[in-house]
Amino acid sequence: MSSNARRVSSRALAAALASAALSAPASVRADEGMWTFNRFPADKVGKAYGFTPDAAFLDRARQSAVRLEGGCSGSFVSPEGLVMTNHHCAESCIDELSSPKKDYMSDGFLAATRADELRCPNQAINVLTKIEDVTARVQAARGKAGLSEKEGNEAAKAEIATIEKACQTDPGLRCQVVKLYNGGVYDLYTYRRYEDVRLAFAPEFRIAFFGGDPDNFEFPRYDLDASFMRVYHEGKPLDTRANHFTFSTTGTKAGDLTFVAGHPGSTSRLQTVAEIETWRDFGLVPRLLFMAEYRGALLEYANRGKEQARHSRGELFGIENGFKSFRGELDALYEPAVLAAKRSEEKALRDYCMADKARTATYGGVWDAIGGAQKVWRHASGRYNLLERGRGFRSDLFSYARSLVRAAEELPKPNEKRLREYTEGDWAAHKQGLQGKTPVYPEFEIFRLTWSLTKLRELLGADDPFVKATLGKESPAQLAERVVKGSKLGDPKVRAALLEGGAAALAASKDPMIALARAVDADARAVRKQMEDEVEAVVAKNHELLARLRFEKLGTSVYPDATFTLRLSYGAVKGFVQNGRPVEPYTTLGGAFDRHTGADPFALPKRWLDKKGALKLDTPFNFVTTNDIVGGNSGSPVIDRNGHVVGLIFDGNRASLGGDYGFDAAVNRAVAVDARAILHALEVVYPAGALLTELRGGR
Repeated sequence: MSSNARRVSSRALAAALASAALSAPASVRADEGMWTFNRFPADKVGKAYGFTPDAAFLDRARQSAVRLEGGCSGSFVSPEGLVMTNHHCAESCIDELSSPKKDYMSDGFLAATRADELRCPNQAINVLTKIEDVTARVQAARGKAGLSEKEGNEAAKAEIATIEKACQTDPGLRCQVVKLYNGGVYDLYTYRRYEDVRLAFAPEFRIAFFGGDPDNFEFPRYDLDASFMRVYHEGKPLDTRANHFTFSTTGTKAGDLTFVAGHPGSTSRLQTVAEIETWRDFGLVPRLLFMAEYRGALLEYANRGKEQARHSRGELFGIENGFKSFRGELDALYEPAVLAAKRSEEKALRDYCMADKARTATYGGVWDAIGGAQKVWRHASGRYNLLERGRGFRSDLFSYARSLVRAAEELPKPNEKRLREYTEGDWAAHKQGLQGKTPVYPEFEIFRLTWSLTKLRELLGADDPFVKATLGKESPAQLAERVVKGSKLGDPKVRAALLEGGAAALAASKDPMIALARAVDADARAVRKQMEDEVEAVVAKNHELLARLRFEKLGTSVYPDATFTLRLSYGAVKGFVQNGRPVEPYTTLGGAFDRHTGADPFALPKRWLDKKGALKLDTPFNFVTTNDIVGGNSGSPVIDRNGHVVGLIFDGNRASLGGDYGFDAAVNRAVAVDARAILHALEVVYPAGALLTELRGGR
């Protein structure tokens, strides 16, 4: 599961949604929910499982869980800053550290000593330290008398930027105002941010993603999708003696209670039917067509040679994973009962609204307003994705150029007037990516930019004024080759000098990629402004009203949609039924050898084959639980009622692919690497004595 994968398919989900009623708090079924730590239903867990998490349990879990800025979760698992996450969450780091001579993706990596740990060029770890409710301030700014929806949206964003800047009292903090319940609640999350993150261990790609795309979002699984990184502070391993998880010595058995602490990316369970239908028809379908074509092109590029396959595999993995994920989401939304259930939920809320004149006056127009904004989104989203979101300019060099061009314009502005990614709350992360030492491969850059510019021309038309101005007399291939070969932005020192020099340095630059980014920026900003003023502003205001209506009816007995912020879910180790056949909750190491064919993606690494005789083949390898998770939970620890690590989330099963819209505990499953498999592999296959001792707490 990628960090952005967020998708429970079809009939099982439809049945679950149809049986739910929004009209009562009891509609949140057993094991459902990605709960914030400050609103966790501990009493409900106690009634269901005979264990009620207390404040100490929740605080320990909150402070031991971490967020990877690339879009994944992780956790501290030793007193010395060691972070456990997935291999696929560390993949960008592993790839960036690899070379033709040292391919850590293929061969794996183990730091023999602390001095051998390698710094990840673009990784940062965030640790949540504080949550503060700032709802009144943001809503007051948006709702000030006399403001239009556009003006109210700008005022709310300015207030958010002001709150974040005031919180940003030192460079090591990251402050983020988080919108929950679609704007019913705004919380200020304060993180301690660490940029010195070093790779300590990663297995071979073949065992981390054993089964490849055919097994993705399936179970049974046989993957060691795990890696370890270490956080350093002031040149030394971060002291995490007070806040880390220890590994369980016994593991789990079927029926055991499990908790998952992580950062689910996004869900749409509180969206209106109009939003869901618009996303299905005008968001998902075009995205899948785009990804399918790009996947084919990437496969052809990878066939050019070994080195081309190496430096394009991360992009291919992301596209293949995303395509399967979004396809599962689309299948769920084409199941008639899914939207029928959503319509029923929406009708129940509307009926509640219309039953009272005061409620009708306040909230009665929200659905039509949101529906109207969706019509604008349908017409503008294609151009927005191509110009502003970068779908028409797929290139790391172009991304650097745009960041530099915009930084020169945005950073001199007052904080509250800047584009979101250049405000005090977000700039540190953006700046780190701009200054990172990620290798740039010119051939791959030319290929990606050529392909995406070709799609830009195809989708907008050769006579589109923007297309004509961008390409001029050149073909996409000619433009891509010229700007990539002529650019010096692959050198981090060049980028640093341009960033330091600001507007004057950018104006004087003759770099062709800078010139391209500057030339297209006005049009990109214009379509972004249209989306913000005509869609975002309308939806944000009316989402807030809908949230207040739900609170009037239900209180906070329901959980908010996922927002890539720290959540805690609860569930149990439990199998499921698929296609009429029971699926057991555990697989074993021996099962991986039974599945081995010798040909990718079912080829075990040589190191594993050589160590087969020394392994305990009945050791649990992967397992499933009823925890409610989505993408972004990748890398989350699975802990037991003692707060001990028993597993590591890395995927969901097929029935999880529609998790954006609902949850069914009968079939929805989170897939995890068993902690016993991680320890046994470190002991026998690699072996990693020092790391193993650290994970065992000196045992």
